[in-house]
Amino acid sequence: MSAQSSAEYYRLANDLVAQRLGGLHSAQILLYSVDFAPIERLQVAGRWAETAQILGAAARSLQAGGADLIVLCTNTMHIVADEIAAVVEIPLLHIVDVTAAAIHAAGLSTVGLLATDFTAGQGFYTERMHRLGVRVLTPEPADQELVHRVIYHELCVGEIRDESREAYRAVMRRLVAAGAQGIVAGCTEVELLVGAADTDVAFFPTTRLHVAAAVDAALAGRTD
Repeated sequence: MSAQSSAEYYRLANDLVAQRLGGLHSAQILLYSVDFAPIERLQVAGRWAETAQILGAAARSLQAGGADLIVLCTNTMHIVADEIAAVVEIPLLHIVDVTAAAIHAAGLSTVGLLATDFTAGQGFYTERMHRLGVRVLTPEPADQELVHRVIYHELCVGEIRDESREAYRAVMRRLVAAGAQGIVAGCTEVELLVGAADTDVAFFPTTRLHVAAAVDAALAGRTD
């Protein structure tokens, strides 16, 4: 939920709407940008119920403002996606469902996951993937610590380092050696550092997949 992630979602949504509709079209968006620092402190403390209250209130305000669809611009905070969805009447587009659909469309069943410790270790993500028919491999502990540290101490504050890109490439290679047929960028900031060119297997950019599905839903039935 860093500003880096929010900006990427906003940019991608506008770019994709412009591509789809042409001319001067842009995405009609209501954006609720939270202060990430308090959210991060609650994450570390495991106070997920409080994060659900904060994000649920944000979702309700978007609904009141006229939103037709909720897009939670983060993988990690989908840990409370069900709680958020329960307090609004409009649908929440779940990032795991979108990603699993892309994995199936590619004909794959086993992927490696680059994500925060919360996403990789809490079960909400990997278990939902499993229910959707996708096996998820997570990095070994030392690699997972590196992936998490780079996300929070570099990518979330806009630092893009070549040495971290090389380290991520090595983690991806080890996941592939362990049996991953593809790599899931399971944190929105990860795509700021690595992409399809950094691995020899299929790469699933959850931010781009999520945005594309949201734009598809928003433009469904539109003719202009």
